[in-house]
This record gives sequence, C-alpha cells and structure tokens, in this order.
Amino acid sequence: MSELVKAVQAAEEELLYGNIILYPTDTVWGIGCDAINIAAVRKIFKIKEREESKAMILLVADLEMLKRYVKQLPTGFEELQAKAERPTTYVFSDTQKLSKEVLAADGTVGIRIVNDAFCHRLIRQIDRPLVSTSANISGEPSPKTFADVSETIKKRVDYIVPLRQDDAMTSTPSRIIKFEANGEQTVLRG
Repeated sequence: MSELVKAVQAAEEELLYGNIILYPTDTVWGIGCDAINIAAVRKIFKIKEREESKAMILLVADLEMLKRYVKQLPTGFEELQAKAERPTTYVFSDTQKLSKEVLAADGTVGIRIVNDAFCHRLIRQIDRPLVSTSANISGEPSPKTFADVSETIKKRVDYIVPLRQDDAMTSTPSRIIKFEANGEQTVLRG
C-alpha cells in the first residue's frame, strides 16, 4: 500500500470521527474537517482563534461535486475554471446543502476544485467538501511549508498528514474571485 493511500485512509478515519487534520493542499498547509460536520467546523474556529463570522474555504474534488453545493453556476464558469493557471477559489452566493457555519456573514462561500493528489483522493473518499483554512492562528502569516506551521497548531489538531513535510518549495494562497449577483467577477485576492 502506497504512502498516499495510507495517508488518505488515516485522514478519512479522522474526519469520520469529527476530528481535525493538518494537511498539505495545492496551495499552503491547511487545517480542515468534514465541511458537513457542524461540530468539527466549530472546532476549527476555536483552533484558529477566529471569529465565526469569517468564512472558510471549501475544497471539492470536481465540477460535479461543486454543482451539488452551488444552485446554479455563473455563466462562463466552466471555461474560466478550465483556463485557471493556478489554484483559484470562487466565491458563490447561491449555495445549497451547506450549514451556516461554513458561510460568511453575507451568506457566501468560497469553494475550490483541488488539483492536489492527496486532497482530491481524500475528498473523493469522503464524498463531501473538505474545510480548508490556513494552518495558523488568525492574524498570523499563513504557513507556506510544514516547517512554518506553529507548534500551537500542531498540538491542537487531531491528526497530521505525513506527506510533503520535507518540501522546501513554498506555495502561495489561492487566487480568490467572487461572482457578484449581476454576473460580474471581482478579484478579491490576485
């Protein structure tokens, strides 16, 4: 059994128990949980010492999974997603089947289709969105490598994924694009 498969199985078990994982994404190191588990989502706010009015990004495996949680994709979304040259999170307001705990105060939610092999496989396995928020205390810099993750965060999570911990190459947070009610796009983070 490969290291990737073992890590996915272990992380899946943790998520099914409502636990919080520290894991590599296609951008920065993140902490996450099953986005449908309200108690687990609340734990993340406590771990990060973050206001509950702030939204969290959700990761989905593919376009079909995204469609389960967004009532109607904006015109041109699929083409925009296909042309994205780097990980991009899209902010939607017309959502469904998501608890208020993962939504911003204005009812929107940021969702990204992942490219990372571990994340993709894990999300496919649990068949639900995965909460993804940077692995830091609110207001501190986002960790670009595992070495940058504070000991405080490492102690507060239930499981640390044993992949890519020695990676020295740094990543950047995803680009964020919000779809406005009138169909226009606003770049929130370039």
